[in-house]
Formats: sequence, C-alpha cells, structure tokens
Amino acid sequence: MPPRPLALRLIPERLARRSKTSKRSPAGRNHGNREGNSLKKIVGAVAVLLSPCLACGQKAGSPTPAQAVQAVREYRMENENRIVRELSEFLAIPNIASDTSNIQKNAAHLVEMLEARGIETHLLPITGRGPVVFGKLISPEAKRTVIFYAHYDGQPVDPAAWTDGAPFEPVLRSAAIEAGGKRIPFTGNGAGARAAYNDDWRIYARSASDDKSPIVALLAALDALRAKAIPLAVNLKVILEGEEEAGSPNLQRTLELHKNLLGADLLITADGPVHQSGRPLVFFGNRGDIGLDITVYGPVRALHSGHYGNWAPNPAMALSRLLAAMKDEDGRVLIAGFYDDVTPLGEAEKKALAAMPENDPDLERELGIAKPEGAGKKLVELIMEPSLNVRGLRSAYVGSQAQNVVPDRAEASLDVRLVRGEDPQKKFDQIAEFIRRQGFYAIDHEPTMEERRAHARIAKVIYEGGYRASRTAMDLPVSQALVKVVEDATEGSTVIAPALGGSVPMYIFEDLGLPWIGVPIVNYDNHQHSSDENLRLGHFWRGMEIYGAILADLNW
Repeated sequence: MPPRPLALRLIPERLARRSKTSKRSPAGRNHGNREGNSLKKIVGAVAVLLSPCLACGQKAGSPTPAQAVQAVREYRMENENRIVRELSEFLAIPNIASDTSNIQKNAAHLVEMLEARGIETHLLPITGRGPVVFGKLISPEAKRTVIFYAHYDGQPVDPAAWTDGAPFEPVLRSAAIEAGGKRIPFTGNGAGARAAYNDDWRIYARSASDDKSPIVALLAALDALRAKAIPLAVNLKVILEGEEEAGSPNLQRTLELHKNLLGADLLITADGPVHQSGRPLVFFGNRGDIGLDITVYGPVRALHSGHYGNWAPNPAMALSRLLAAMKDEDGRVLIAGFYDDVTPLGEAEKKALAAMPENDPDLERELGIAKPEGAGKKLVELIMEPSLNVRGLRSAYVGSQAQNVVPDRAEASLDVRLVRGEDPQKKFDQIAEFIRRQGFYAIDHEPTMEERRAHARIAKVIYEGGYRASRTAMDLPVSQALVKVVEDATEGSTVIAPALGGSVPMYIFEDLGLPWIGVPIVNYDNHQHSSDENLRLGHFWRGMEIYGAILADLNW
C-alpha cells in the first residue's frame, strides 16, 4: 500500500497541535482571529484540491514548460480568490524586522502556509528578530535540489506618506495610482466563489512586491502542479529571511549553524523586480551595499539667524558642499580609488548586456527626467558600476515648521552600491579619507566641547556595515538550463541580465558553494522601498507560471 500523502498527514496533526498551543497577544487580535480562521479555510481548500494528486502525481510524465504554464494558468483562473485572499492575509501582518512581536507572527504564519503544502518546516532562531524559516519538500524522482530564497520582512513605513494611510491594510485598485486607479473591493467573498481579477489591478500594501508576493506565487504554483498531477522535477527547499531589509546581519551565522540543511545544486532568489520594459527577467549577479551616516556640526544649539547669521557656521551649507564635492555634474564619483577594484565583465556578460532592451528614452519620459547622469552611458551599463547615493538629508525644519535659525547640525544618510571585486570596508575607508581630505575632523562619536573648540569642521561618520557583490557564471550548465526553461515558459520574451542593480546577500550562498540565479516576478514600477508599494496582478499570475515551469521542468 502506498504511503499516505504527506500534506494530508501533516495538515490535521500540525494545525490541531498549533490551535491548542498558540496564543496571540492583544496587539494582534485585530487581525489575528480573522487571519487564523481564514487561513484554516484556505488550508482545507488546498487539502481537498491536492488530495487526489499527491498519491499519484509522481507517476506522471514530465510536461514541457509551456504545458506547465498552461496547467498553472488553468488552476489559477479557478482559484484566484483563494490565492489573493492568502496573499492579503499575509500582507496584513506588520513586518518591520525590528518589530519583534509582529515579525515572529509572520514566521508563525509562514509555518502554517508551508505545512499546509506538506513542506517539512523548521525555524532557525535569531535572538530578538524573526527566525529564518526553512522548508523542505522531497520529490522521489528528482536528482537535483533547488533552494528558493525570499525575505518576509519589509522596509519601515510612514503611514502619512501612503495614499490610503494604512500600509498593512491591503487595498485593491483598478490601476496604478499614477494612472488614476480607484479603490475597488476584493472580488468573491465566498470560500468557493470564483473571482475574476483584471491583470492591471494592483494590490497596495507594504511588501506586496518586496517580497511576500513571490512566496505566495511559489506556493500557488506548487498547489497547481499537484492539482494537475504534475510531478516536481527537483527537490524543493525554501529559505525565508526576516531581516533582509535590515542588512541581513544574522543570516550568514544562522545558516552556518545549520549547514546540514543546505545541501542543494542551485539557489533561486525571488527578490527584485522584472526588467523596466515589463518583460520577465533572469539575472546572475547583484551589487553589494554599504550604508553610512554623516553628521556635520555647527553651534551647540540652534541660533537666531538674524542675530547670528553670517557669523555662526551653518552645518547645512557645509554638508551640502561636502556632498557636492563627491560627484561631478555627470554623476561620476570623485573619491580617490572609487572605481579601482572593479572586476571587468566577461565575454558572456558583455554579450548579454549588449542584447538587453534599449528602453532608456521610455524611462526618461515616464520618470520626468530631462537629462540622466552617466555621461551618455545606458542604465544597464551604469548598474554594472559602483554607485554613491544620498538617500536622505535632514537639518532643522522646512515647510510649515520652518524656523529662522542657524541649525546646530546637518545629517546625511548614504548608500553605496558595490560591484564584484570591491570590499565593503575598503569602500567605507575611501569615503572617510575623502571627508578628511575636505578638511573635516572625522570622528565616530558626538563631539566633545573641547573637540568643537579645537576643530572648525567636524564630521561624525558612522559605518552601518554592508556586504560585497556576488555573481554566478552565465555559461554554467545550470545557468543555461534555467534560462531555457524560463524562455520556453515566456515564449522567448525573457531579458537575460548579467546582474541586477539592487542588493541581496547572495554572497552568503556563494561562500557555501551554491550557484545562485535571480528570477524576480513583480512589476518594475512597484514603489519598492517607498510609500504606496504595490503589486500588479498580471505580473503575479505570470510569476506563478514561471515558477511552475521551473519546478516541473528544470533539469541539467
């Protein structure tokens, strides 16, 4: 007699055990009971849908990527309401990495979502933060193992900056806000109701695109393959991180403590958007990142600008001059040695770069940019170089709160993107030395009165840490196999890029000997890291199809 299907064995036992032991804090009650009840309904629906195929699915023949895409599409069209409801309930849980209580609720919710699919799940703890959620699903016929990486934490939020004022209350709109999209109700209220969601509709919420929707897309693709009796071509593992937006300070240490779980042949990261042309994207590298804060000082307290202006040094002016000295008019960084350690692109990477779409003029029109930086280079060329960005400035007050004062200090927050060959600490040291060469007394603490009296220019420079860039060779057999599957699944429309401009801590997996490749699915205009973050549903649906094709057909 064949063994009982794994999902059907796990769902009742684990959910029953969880229902007896889990307790929600009062702060979580607003959405907790509703979320739990709805999730159980979803779990039940998934179990009913999957039960016939789990016992026999592994005996079916392997489909082509196009056949897997069609199977996932048919399943999705019958289950859109359930899929969107699962995503919306996940988005309703606040997920700032430093919000310990809520980030751990996210992890507990993920455990339920994974176990509902029969995925063996473990929490890899991190003190005071959300754990790394690890899952494993073995396919008897598979000879290769693929790890899927995503993160479930999100960027900090300012509710006042969001159009709807509530980043953790998902809102459905008929189009992008910039295109006049109006709020509309989520369709299909009944558990069994068939919904019809337009591809151009968008869900607005923190982490709608970065990174909760790819997690749900993967699980929905898994549901679809099982419902259609399509076997997995690979063993699947998942690593879901809860502090990526905080710089992943504990991920490497946590994974090194659990190396026994990480045996695999490939890691796929879901982080990032598709290409700016709207076409699907496969990328093979990402930039590293460091953060630093610079504070320049004036008088020990803000002074009346009429009484002290022209005499008291203005730190906002001093900081502005310092920042302006870091770049020329074309955006070229003027810090000594800034570009010296860049590893040149290989021939395969240069060829892929040359084949990428020419869409800079479209982006300039869309974003209202009359003249880009870069001295005539294309965007795809510039993201292969290191960059220096002022991500925030603050000094005294503006707008209705403006005061006629000489400020006591001015602060800037910078992020610096690194490419292959560059060391994070060395990059920070270059910037710190540049600041000293501009005549500043550079320190890492609040200046004492003695230091203020002795030095005309003082800059507190704080290194926030960071990590290096990482890249996988594009000519590896696994690289070519994955590209073929995704291209077949998207009818040849996929953009193949040597690297993404953003940063993800993939160097950790590179150090573990794992090749990694990026397959993002969300729309490029998703307001990632900003207010009004959103997910275009058409990209969400297509992402499910791509992940379904990978799970069903990847082989090398």
